[in-house]
Amino acid sequence: MTRAFHLALAVWCGLTVLVVSSVIGIQLRFGAEGFDLFIQQWALTNLSIMLASAALTWLCLGGLLVWLARAKITPANALSVLGFFLILFVYLNILRERFRYGDYAYYIEAGTALLEGRPLPGTYIYPPFWATLMEFIVPLGDQGVLLVLWSLNIVALGAFYYLLHRLLQVYGFPPGQAAVVTLVFMLANVPILRTLGFVQVNLLVMDFAFVAMLAYPRRPWLSAFALALAVQLKTSPVVLVLAFLLERDARWLLRFGLSFLAVAAFPFALHGIGPYVDFFRNAAALTSLGDTNFHETSIDSFLRFVGPFLRMPPPSTQLLVYVLKAALTVATLATVQRNVRGQTWVTGTQPGGAMLNSVPALFVLMNLLPPIVWDHHGLFVALPALLLLRRLPPSPAWVWFGFAYFAQFVMPSFDFFPWSFGRLVAPVILLALCWHVSSAAGPGGSALERWLGLLAASLPASERR
Repeated sequence: MTRAFHLALAVWCGLTVLVVSSVIGIQLRFGAEGFDLFIQQWALTNLSIMLASAALTWLCLGGLLVWLARAKITPANALSVLGFFLILFVYLNILRERFRYGDYAYYIEAGTALLEGRPLPGTYIYPPFWATLMEFIVPLGDQGVLLVLWSLNIVALGAFYYLLHRLLQVYGFPPGQAAVVTLVFMLANVPILRTLGFVQVNLLVMDFAFVAMLAYPRRPWLSAFALALAVQLKTSPVVLVLAFLLERDARWLLRFGLSFLAVAAFPFALHGIGPYVDFFRNAAALTSLGDTNFHETSIDSFLRFVGPFLRMPPPSTQLLVYVLKAALTVATLATVQRNVRGQTWVTGTQPGGAMLNSVPALFVLMNLLPPIVWDHHGLFVALPALLLLRRLPPSPAWVWFGFAYFAQFVMPSFDFFPWSFGRLVAPVILLALCWHVSSAAGPGGSALERWLGLLAASLPASERR
């Protein structure tokens, strides 16, 4: 078979050379306009995305053939490697069909504003770091920026698969089991699809957060710098710093502080304090009461709609928002303490054990605290949801978990009060289950282990091997 794969790789290389040669030949002979003779754009198709999708799929095929030709795919890693390429093939095909993309327009507006020396627009609610990066690619135009960010998200998707797979192994999942869980989770996942569809930064945020966890404590500088990048992309990951505080590692905290200031110094060096003033102004405006959006499932949004029916004046409604968020914060901290003391997710002797035990509940809080929570923010609770698979014993708790998982990751986005707010209830259920499993049976006694055992027992002996 290796010989056949070498032949297939040679054919792939030959065809790649022919395609590249044809592109160069058309450019030299006819100029950029000459491509109109050879490339057609069908209705409801974005030409640059169509070509990027085809090119990246072709490159993925080449990467897979390299692994096969070099016999790098073994029974030990087959599920992981093939799952990685399957995820990329699936999403590249799905995203090729999308005609209109969303939030990158806000990034262009912010980058253009900085480039022209104007304040950040009110629609930009992130720290200035991302807008400053946009400033360098805004001259590419709308389609150029879209292509760059779209391609970056595909890279982030592949990195997310790899990092999540590795992180599940750190938490005790066997490699094959981690590969299956990661693959199934990513194949049908509304937050991932919405993140890619809106060209959002959530995958990048999660990638940096996962790198921070995986690099600790062996590579403290990488860990600290990765989390600093995550916080500079979106402020909500700042709650994860508490997990590292529990490690009582003053050197890591110093490194994080220096990394945070170094990243923040980039926009400051180019534009001064102005963009940060704009950011804080825009962030403060989010807490003011406005119209409810049934697509936006934060606590704020829910109470904005319910408040008038309860005859609550806006100040009382806002006060109730703060009270509920404070209560959820206290509940999260209590869950963190319980998980760390009970060594719920990993043993205390494991390096970074306090951090690893506290992070799952903090990821849930990261989803519940912001004043705006869109459907793509559900990606932040991916880790606690998957870790619960190995901790939940056979019990009615699986019914609650199933509902939360379905509402958060599987149910398509829709706007129908109060039912669309299942995405608000889901993380609360996950937080409660994180508390519950601290005294549950644990790995080996979970329903997932039993189901996988039954599946393995049903296979012929040759397939089990």
